[in-house]
Amino acid sequence: MAIFCVPQVSWAQDIIRIHTGLGAEKPRIAVADFAPRVDPAKNHSALFTQVVRDDLQFSGIIELVSPSFYPPQAPSQPSELRNLTWTDAPANANMVAFGNLTESTPEVAIQAWLFDVRNPSSQPVVAKVYRGTPTDAQVRRFAHQFADEIINKLSGGLPSIAGTQIAFVSSRTGTKELWLMDYDGANQHPLTSLRSIALTPRWSPDASRIAFTCFKPMIRVTSAQICMYSMDTGKLVSFPQFKGSNSSPSWSPDGTQIIFSSSMQGSPELYVSEASGGRPRRLTNSNGANTSATWNPKTGQTVVFVSDRGGVPQLYSMNSDGTSVSKFDLPDMGYVIDPAWSPNGQILAFSWRRPSGNYDIYVMEAATSKIVEITRDAGRNERPSWAPDGRHIVFESTRGGTRQIWSMLADGSQPHQLTTTGHNESPNWSPK
Repeated sequence: MAIFCVPQVSWAQDIIRIHTGLGAEKPRIAVADFAPRVDPAKNHSALFTQVVRDDLQFSGIIELVSPSFYPPQAPSQPSELRNLTWTDAPANANMVAFGNLTESTPEVAIQAWLFDVRNPSSQPVVAKVYRGTPTDAQVRRFAHQFADEIINKLSGGLPSIAGTQIAFVSSRTGTKELWLMDYDGANQHPLTSLRSIALTPRWSPDASRIAFTCFKPMIRVTSAQICMYSMDTGKLVSFPQFKGSNSSPSWSPDGTQIIFSSSMQGSPELYVSEASGGRPRRLTNSNGANTSATWNPKTGQTVVFVSDRGGVPQLYSMNSDGTSVSKFDLPDMGYVIDPAWSPNGQILAFSWRRPSGNYDIYVMEAATSKIVEITRDAGRNERPSWAPDGRHIVFESTRGGTRQIWSMLADGSQPHQLTTTGHNESPNWSPK
């Protein structure tokens, strides 16, 4: 593969815009305060409003109008909407989201609309009614659903992420366990209590299972093995133990196979097995260690992985059957780890420590090997994982002093710290 230099800023931005849609013109959307119809609904009205605003702001495809520019009277139903008060300065909005909440002991009911205020005769772009238990968690879910509806409509049907989750590893209970949180960092809770070490969680394509690395006693020795957690049952499900050290599982796009690193026959090589762990088959045969394999999610034909067969960890690709191995010739030396494909199968994110620098996150256009650096000299930045919308990346970073989970847009902007307690690592974004 040809060698390319890291591109200049303007060209680098073009790579991101072409493959993520982040460069498109953004509609200006105002989210009016949702009106409580009864006093008990006041807190949940404020919560619903704020979560919708946060989701839209973080989407990367919307310009959220600051509430300081809103007219004094917020509509609670379509008959109260006065278009000119929103289209005129200072709001200059293209669209307005608004609605109301009614709450009683057994139920909260939310009416929510999105209108194109520059097309007064149009029907609502989104019109929804949500009913459920009057809890913070349920109101947050409804807010995520409404934001997802808006983003879905405005992005031409591309996946939205407000309802997605992030699996990660946390040591806050004393040992490294598998944890889960909403995409925005809310609702953090443990999934496992192995009282051992969990690492490298990976969602199955249907989001029903999480494969991860765990440490289990095996013939009086605690060795790394592949573990499997079922989201349907809330429990670990059986997966065979193999000799040696077994780690870094990754799913095929159709969910029928798992590729992982194993030393069952000596040095760490890549193996592929059925999703149940059956029929493991060796794919690589080299003098170095091979790990961190990941399938191209669109084609299923190409696997990218890390190998130190050349002396230091570098990025390689091969066919999914192990043939046609080739090395990506990056424009500098250094350690490359943690490759992750974007959902469209056109960009790779990875962590790279260049000779004179820090571990930072880079994205590379796979077809040309052209590279963009999206974090720069702010602690160690590792383990990138793409959101299903292809516009966001979650990663671990020590930029705040301790190892925590962060998310950002794929161009490196809008970084958000998601965890604060304990040490947190190895994030993986759910596919839906």
